[in-house]
Amino acid sequence: MWISSKVAVGATALVALSAAAGAALTSLVSGDEASAKSGGAGLWQVYDQTLSHARYIDLTHSITPGMPVWKGFGPATFSPSVDPSTGTAYTYAKDGFEATAYQIATDQFGTQLDPPAHWAPEFPGIDELPATYAVRPLVVISIVPQVEKDPTYALQVSDIRAWEDENGRIPRGSVVMVRSDWSKKWTDDPVKAKELAADPNFPGVSLAALEFLHLQRHILFHGHEPLDTDTTPTLEGEDWLMHHGYTQAEGVANLEGVPETGCLVSIGYPKFKGGLGGYARYVAICPPGTAKGDRISGRDAPLPSYSTPLHWDTSLGYRVR
Repeated sequence: MWISSKVAVGATALVALSAAAGAALTSLVSGDEASAKSGGAGLWQVYDQTLSHARYIDLTHSITPGMPVWKGFGPATFSPSVDPSTGTAYTYAKDGFEATAYQIATDQFGTQLDPPAHWAPEFPGIDELPATYAVRPLVVISIVPQVEKDPTYALQVSDIRAWEDENGRIPRGSVVMVRSDWSKKWTDDPVKAKELAADPNFPGVSLAALEFLHLQRHILFHGHEPLDTDTTPTLEGEDWLMHHGYTQAEGVANLEGVPETGCLVSIGYPKFKGGLGGYARYVAICPPGTAKGDRISGRDAPLPSYSTPLHWDTSLGYRVR
């Protein structure tokens, strides 16, 4: 009974969104000017009827100079931006604003989106990915129980089939996030972060699972919480993905609060020309009944002020409150 109810809830959410989108697109194609003037035309209707009531969950780590990164890329340094004519930092008191200078050794940093050109230059770089990546159905497959028994457990085809037995077929063109809870080890402490990044014992995604997801279910891409796809000596999963024109998400966080079905994912990243990686932000857009996440409210604009202003912390190397 629990399983069927769970499937029904996810299916209902997707049907409602599809119906709203279908009606909106019909209105958009027919050019219903009166409806447009009333604010109900096109995809505005999807927002008004569905997205404005959703829960929003950030799946992204904040970027800090001390967070985990592969030792081959080196550290990052943040500092206040300086006026090149004087060499002094801009300040709120003197200039009315402040800004930050970032020295980051790699575009493979933090929560990210790997374009295939990261390994295979004949495929698109980060700036060449299509705008159609922006919003997709989101699937979350948990391997937490398996990882608790084996820290190096990798998602298997059998796990995917078990998920589908419970939730239905994975949607074509969707994003599949693999929950392992590895991200709970994430740290901004430089020493601990270095140890975590170098630890060879982390959960992954098997090559067979990747081939099944892409070749049998035709997903857009998958995401995982660790900084690598698998623990094989050659990183065979990432090698296969990149050389077959697929992207992947790495360093994903906060999947424990996201329903396995019924959500969308919003995808954003900087468009560096010729970039081979992307500092990405993923946001799960979930049904209103989801326990975790934020709702759209009047406090979104203008944003509320804090009792404690941002200030530079020299020991941390970034601004804090």
